[in-house]
Amino acid sequence: MKRNTWQREAVRTALSDTEGFVSAQGLHATLHATGSPIGLATVYRALADLAGEGEADSLQSPDGEALYRACSTTDHHHHLICRNCGLTIEIEVDAVENWANNVAAEHGFTQAAHVVDVFGLCAACSAASAAPAAPAAAVAVD
Repeated sequence: MKRNTWQREAVRTALSDTEGFVSAQGLHATLHATGSPIGLATVYRALADLAGEGEADSLQSPDGEALYRACSTTDHHHHLICRNCGLTIEIEVDAVENWANNVAAEHGFTQAAHVVDVFGLCAACSAASAAPAAPAAAVAVD
């Protein structure tokens, strides 16, 4: 267990106050906007520590960037993540657990662990993208 420094507590608090997933750079910018002198490297270390201890969820965005958010549960879970707005829903899926264990066993693996993050569009973003575009204004030509 790491010491609870003011920097670590600042990162924990800022992460808890953030909706959805955020990058270390984004969280660092938020902290600096509130007057914190914390360094970017410290934010990276604190986020990695919080993720390692189960206090933060960590995932890799489709662009390859590490993203973090305050974890609402320490139990094993997966995520549904909207590619557009970032809405994230924690899910437990027994079928995934069974599949991962079965595939591992079929290949002689034991103590299998996995991470499943499903990216898609949430209902609101799907509806917004399916909505017809507003017609262009007519232009009078003389």
